[in-house]
Amino acid sequence: QVRLVESGGGSVQTGGSLRLSCAASGGTDGTACMAWFRQGPGKEREGVASISEISNVAYADSVKGRFTISHDNDRKTIYLQMNNLKPEDTAVYYCAAVQIRWMECSPRAAFTSWGQGTQVTVSS
Repeated sequence: QVRLVESGGGSVQTGGSLRLSCAASGGTDGTACMAWFRQGPGKEREGVASISEISNVAYADSVKGRFTISHDNDRKTIYLQMNNLKPEDTAVYYCAAVQIRWMECSPRAAFTSWGQGTQVTVSS
């Protein structure tokens, strides 16, 4: 069973930056595809970015050019660098993982492991 723990959330003003981290432990064979999701107040959960075991990445249109997903060489920790933050980025951000082939890895994949979430608040 993969355990995912997020960190790095907080409060910033519009235009600020934050870096989220997600550390995987336990059955890390289930982390070939990892992703960040978010759920804002009164909104549905949204896939933000994904990264495959061979570092293919995909982003939601709403964050392209502002957010960057990356992982450590051992692929057990992923990051989400968020720049030029906007109030609409306010949400609980979740890390997710699933064991699938790299060509299937995207925010639309069916993720099986989830973290507990970390709050990001952007004030205007």
